[in-house]
Amino acid sequence: MHAAVISAADAPPVYREHPDPTEHDGDELVVEVLAAGLHHLTRSRANGSHYSSNGMYPLVPGVDGVVRDREGNLRYVVMDDTALGTFADHTLIDPRRSVILPDGIDPVQIAAAMNPAMSSWVALRRRVDFHAGQRVLVLGATGNAGRMAVQIAKLFGAAQVIAAGRDTTRLKALAALGADETITFDQIGRAADVDVVIDYLWGDCAADAMIPMLTARADRTAPLTWIQIGSIVGQTAPIPSAALRSARLQIVGSGIGSVPARDFLAELPELASAVAASAIDVRARAVPLAQVTRAWSAETADRIVFVP
Repeated sequence: MHAAVISAADAPPVYREHPDPTEHDGDELVVEVLAAGLHHLTRSRANGSHYSSNGMYPLVPGVDGVVRDREGNLRYVVMDDTALGTFADHTLIDPRRSVILPDGIDPVQIAAAMNPAMSSWVALRRRVDFHAGQRVLVLGATGNAGRMAVQIAKLFGAAQVIAAGRDTTRLKALAALGADETITFDQIGRAADVDVVIDYLWGDCAADAMIPMLTARADRTAPLTWIQIGSIVGQTAPIPSAALRSARLQIVGSGIGSVPARDFLAELPELASAVAASAIDVRARAVPLAQVTRAWSAETADRIVFVP
């Protein structure tokens, strides 16, 4: 078969021949890969910068995807930290880490949406006590996962969703997806009275936003839950001590480890149904896997999905 293979942390993937996978026990299943998304997690695991990376090379990347099993069922699968991912003609899965998809579903749409959408979906469902009527700020709303977070917060009944980002053109487009207000980072005080922050940025951006938001809150004793999901701006954030003392602020993380695998898997069927029903707008671009080297570092607003 053919696969995208990474030989070292600083090397891009190369499309080449690769040994076919083989089932070694009853918990494994060889499947045909139909579509696999190029996610931030995929890149960071491949280059060793993600905390869940195991540093094993050579590596076939791909953290999830849509596959077809030997019975002809379409499945969405989440891969463990394995050296054989989904950027290949075939891969080896644990069927317990997959869900069977309904007939007629678009594999490219599912492969594009599930990973970025899962971040805010699982955070609001499993990491915090979110309920309808609360107000939400999405920090980093112009990215792929952020624009989905705007939609998911609305889908879950948020009374107000404020989208924050740098790109004013992309921000304007979020109004059609459910954003009640869009702001740039120098306007962050306007989001002072939200109940939940979904943060894809972290770094100085998060630290710089906290004090203006907390200072402007009408009631500093009202709970504010800050969910740290992504770190596009920086891996560390210099949080002022006053942010933790001057208001009822709670900072929690949501991701692999803080959320058990069983909780992620439990949410997959409903999320897949929401994507299939077009309840979440998905921007996807299918790219042949043979073009993986060129597409690996491409800058695009669409989620790249590799198809063998």
